[in-house]
Amino acid sequence: MKKLTKIIIVMIIVTSSLMQAQNKWSFELKSGLAYATKDLGDADLGMGIGFEGTFAYRFMPHLSAYAGWGWNQFNVKKSFAGSDMDFEETGYTLGLKFIHPIGESNINYLVQAGAVFNHIEVEDNKGDIISDSGHGVGWQVGAGLSIPVSNALAISPTLSYRTLSRDLEFANVKTSVDQNYLSIGVGLSWIL
Repeated sequence: MKKLTKIIIVMIIVTSSLMQAQNKWSFELKSGLAYATKDLGDADLGMGIGFEGTFAYRFMPHLSAYAGWGWNQFNVKKSFAGSDMDFEETGYTLGLKFIHPIGESNINYLVQAGAVFNHIEVEDNKGDIISDSGHGVGWQVGAGLSIPVSNALAISPTLSYRTLSRDLEFANVKTSVDQNYLSIGVGLSWIL
């Protein structure tokens, strides 16, 4: 009986520890629209689309560190690279996210800031890459809401700003470009 009691106590302690550790991790998938706030060279990027997936670890009651991968695409009819081109920014993101309840409500506000390690690819209408900037460091900031749907699921509408400066080469001519855009999206977060 003593052995069974010890096993039950150990199982309760282990289960309790695992339950506490479980709600520290989360995974988010986000999709949305992006609007370029600056022309890329002489290319008017206008409206684009994108998605991102991130993992986060909550190391303080309201503060998490996140890391992930994202993709944003802007289609341009006329540019320094030619006509009907896609400008794609892909790469990695990492940073900090602060989520805090609004008063006594169930809804939380969130703010985040971080770095991106991305590259810009220019693709023709056949999908062939005609220029790649190589990866470089940029930054991003964002704000929004986190609305719990259940204990393990939340919806997060956000507004973000991202910037990345790189060099693109066409016909042995390097062009410095700044990709700056606002992104409005909705994320779905799972607490693991």
